[in-house]
This record gives sequence, structure tokens and C-alpha cells, in this order.
Amino acid sequence: MKLRCAVLDDYQRAAASLADWSSLEDRVEVEFFHEHEDDEDKLAAALERFEIIVIMRERTPFRASLLGRLPRLKLLVTTGMRNASVDLAAAAGQGVAVCGTRGNPEPTPELTWALILGLARRLVPEHQALRSNGPWQSTLGIDLYGKRLGLLGLGTVGSRVARVGLAFGMEVAAWSPNLTAERAAEVGVQLAASKEELLESSDFVSVHLVLGDRSRGLLGREELKRMRPTAYLINTSRAPIVDREALVEALQEGWIAGAGVDVYDREPLPADDVFRTLPNVLTTPHLGYVTERNYRTFYGDAVEDIRAFLAGEPVRKLN
Repeated sequence: MKLRCAVLDDYQRAAASLADWSSLEDRVEVEFFHEHEDDEDKLAAALERFEIIVIMRERTPFRASLLGRLPRLKLLVTTGMRNASVDLAAAAGQGVAVCGTRGNPEPTPELTWALILGLARRLVPEHQALRSNGPWQSTLGIDLYGKRLGLLGLGTVGSRVARVGLAFGMEVAAWSPNLTAERAAEVGVQLAASKEELLESSDFVSVHLVLGDRSRGLLGREELKRMRPTAYLINTSRAPIVDREALVEALQEGWIAGAGVDVYDREPLPADDVFRTLPNVLTTPHLGYVTERNYRTFYGDAVEDIRAFLAGEPVRKLN
């Protein structure tokens, strides 16, 4: 009898065509789910018959409560090698192997710059005005040349964002709790004296930190009030790093000029969410990692993980 594999949250209906699932067909029956399900009761009922589940990043959390309702589950594959929405301890206690995949570092920096450029040159309002026969040239763009780009985090993603900023002729500075002057010099950027100094002096602040106990809520009311009223905040990392209510207040009250946001506390974003209507926010639906090349890597590695599991030698284990 074949094992059953569920591939969740395949929003673009792309998973089937971006990996060779046929290599599993002798032993595994694969089913693709295209719609997101928030309700745990409905989710558990839909997944209780599967031994293998493939998830896309944090789209569907696998907490202990859900895992406990999936007694047949033996293998959980998450795209990427880090997923804070999976309870690894609960999975291990239940005998569920959790494996990850490789990913490509380029897509998120590229989207970060799409947001920065969109904000700086007012692309959305100008596009909308052009389409609706509105005024021809109604805004003034912001020059990036000579402006200060402040990076919270200078890892794989942050360093790529930094190099593009330098190519635009920006002054680039970075800060994170463990960032050293030597690491900053390797990338060619300044080491900010403190988080506060970075926020107070930057025209654009971009978040590139891993979500953890130290980074959760790192930017709250006090921090956002330190930013310039002409400055922009960009977050393509993880939503909880920035306090949601504080950011909404900052945007509504004009503490900052605007924001580029790709990540949210709840995804998909509810229809009545304020981020859908704030006029000084450029929003994207968590597209940082959503590219064809990245998906080919994710799903190709997921198939490899399943084959290894069937052979009794799981690879890329997270627990």
C-alpha cells in the first residue's frame, strides 16, 4: 500500500510542475492543496490520512496541538532549513522526522530593492494615476544617491542589500547585536554605534534579522519614534521583529514617511486588515522567496528528502 503525501499551500499551483514527483509514484501518492486553511479542526480532518506532509515556509504552522491530531504522520518537510512555526520538540516526541531544503539567497534582497525603489520613486501612486487618467507627474521622487541606508542585520541577505546600496552611491551602515567592525568592513559598510544611532540617522531602514527571542519586538514605539519623519522602514524578514501596533501608529501619525512591508503577523492578510488601506505603505503578499528558481530548489529538495526517508536515511533533518 502506498504512503500518502500532502503538499500544502500550493497557492500558485506550481509545485507539481517544478519537481519530479513521478520518481516517488511507485511508493507515494501525492496530493496538492492549493487553498490555505486556518481552522485547525478542518486542517486536522483533511490531513489525518497522510504519512508525509510538505509545507511551504510558515504558511501553515505545525504546533503541538495539530501534530497530536495527526497520528499517521511520519515525515514533515519544510522548505528552508529554519521554520519557527514548527514545534520540533513535539514532532520529535511523536516520532515525526522533520527535514528541510536548501534555498537561494538572492530573491529576498531583490524584493527588498523593489520595495525601496517603489517607495523612493512613488511608483504605485504614479502608476495608479496614469491608469486612471489622473494627473501627469504628481509626486517628487527621492534620490537614493547620497542617502543613508541603515541595515538591521548584515548576514546573507543584509550583505547583498548593502552592496546594491553602495552601487547606488548610498552611505550604508549596519547594526545587529553581534555585528563586528571587521564584518562590516568586509562588506564595505559602516558599523553603527548603536541601534538607536542607526535609526536616528538613516533615510531607509531595512530589517534583515532572524526571528528569535532577542529580535522579537526589536522595533517598537520607542524605536520607531527615533526614526526621521522623512524615513522609510522596509521589512522583508519576519513580521514579529516589528511591533505591529506601533508600526500602524507610526504610519498613521507620521512618525515615519512610509514603509515597505512583505511579512505579516497573520498570513494571508485578512480582507479588512489596515495594511491593505494605509496610503503610505507599499505592501506585497510575502513574495520575498517566491521565485521560480527558488521553488524548483524547494520542491526538488523536498522530493529528495522523501526519497531519503523511504530509504531509511533522512537528510537535512531539523530535529
